[in-house]
Amino acid sequence: MAMEGEYLGMPVHLDDLDQENMEFFKHCGAHQLHLQQCDDCGLKRYPPTTACPFCSSPNATWQPVDGRGTLYSYGEVHHAIQPVFREFAPYLLLLVELDEQRDNPNEFDGLRLQGNLVTPEGVLAPQDLVKRVGIGTRLKVVYVDMGEGLALPQWAVDDEAEQPANPWRYPQE
Repeated sequence: MAMEGEYLGMPVHLDDLDQENMEFFKHCGAHQLHLQQCDDCGLKRYPPTTACPFCSSPNATWQPVDGRGTLYSYGEVHHAIQPVFREFAPYLLLLVELDEQRDNPNEFDGLRLQGNLVTPEGVLAPQDLVKRVGIGTRLKVVYVDMGEGLALPQWAVDDEAEQPANPWRYPQE
């Protein structure tokens, strides 16, 4: 059965034909981060797929991951296309490398998930926080509920982790 929700007033729809993504978001709806782990080679993967990108096996099980990682890259949006995002601009689109499986199966490989920078309460980050975050910042997953059993994983600064003194940021205007 399809999953329906709402994020910032915008409708969210997951079709029941998209079983891999539905399973991922069901776990997020329970405020748990689970990723597929190949039953044959043992590597975890994201995004969810029908076969392992490392060994092509179709066999996988969903395994929990800690949901903590390091900012690997980011984009800073200054011109929001969707009107609802305009009040939050500039906001960050993040690529977070999870602590699990770093540099595996090869150097510079790792589990990486996207999301926005948010406050610990799940609200898109204010400008002062946006300006402090850069590559190397330690982050943790935060869930934004979108409907019954449906949540969006986002990223907040991990206040329990040691943070870099000067995280790298793209040069400012």
